[in-house]
Amino acid sequence: MEPTLTPVAPTPVTDHTRNAPDLTVVILTFNEAHHIERSIASVATIARDVLVIDSFSTDDTVERASRAGARVLQNRFVNQARQFQWGLEHGDIATAWIMRLDADEVIEPDLAAELARRLPDMPADVAGINFDRKHIFMGRWIRHGGRYPLRLLRVFRTNQGRVEDRWMDEHIVVWGGGTVTLKGGFADINLNDLTFFTDKHNKYATREAIEQLSQRYGLFPRDDARAADAVAGQAGTKRWLKEALYNKLPFWVGPTGYFLYRYIGQLGFLDGRPGLIYHFLQGFWYRFLVGAKVVELEEAMRDCTTNAARIARLKSLTGLSLGAPS
Repeated sequence: MEPTLTPVAPTPVTDHTRNAPDLTVVILTFNEAHHIERSIASVATIARDVLVIDSFSTDDTVERASRAGARVLQNRFVNQARQFQWGLEHGDIATAWIMRLDADEVIEPDLAAELARRLPDMPADVAGINFDRKHIFMGRWIRHGGRYPLRLLRVFRTNQGRVEDRWMDEHIVVWGGGTVTLKGGFADINLNDLTFFTDKHNKYATREAIEQLSQRYGLFPRDDARAADAVAGQAGTKRWLKEALYNKLPFWVGPTGYFLYRYIGQLGFLDGRPGLIYHFLQGFWYRFLVGAKVVELEEAMRDCTTNAARIARLKSLTGLSLGAPS
């Protein structure tokens, strides 16, 4: 499907956009009408350009994003990694720096001020910038259970970064320099209910099951690039533990041990009732669901003797547009 540019009135040149850091913020959306204006507003003082890549929303996400001053492109969704990379390749980004921001995330004023202060004079040997994300769930900051700080590389120099092509657990990787970490508020605050949360994680579980099966059978070429410095340290270690140890356990053992480690060993019980709900759903139920789907899908592929047949069977069962990474 060809990219579609949604007509948008030119954004007025104001003092803050003229003087903003040389930064484009890229946001992926699908039916994010109740988040998108908040997200754009949180970067209004630091973004010279905001680019929304929409997956043909059926609500008024596009209209809200346009009114908030963003440029909007639409593209058929395959997965998060390919959608973001498509935006990098087709978004006519003209700034020196790019930020990835989810529609339900916000940059808080202290981090915005730090970016405005540091970005213009960032040393040339810095290619990427990490943030420490906090997760707000049912109105509570989940501080324990290993959930904070979650260090993510979210800003990088144009033409010195890309996103890994993976079905799940993709990271931005950079080259030509190291990374630094800026302090300040960076929050994931999704306003949807538990029905949305469980439905989203059910879909994530399918994608992660495919990722595991791909690794097990060599279905797709692996994109194992690693970011530098702190991101590689945290994200790389977690990925190694998951792939080298966790995924090899019986599918019911890993979730049980992981939940107990998070909830007791990492003091998740201190997050109160919202923490109990979050750590159980995200730390046990989701991980158990991934393992169960791996069992189900692998059983369904038992009679397949080639990877082409396995991919075709997975595509039929999941309805996902599966194919080799681009």
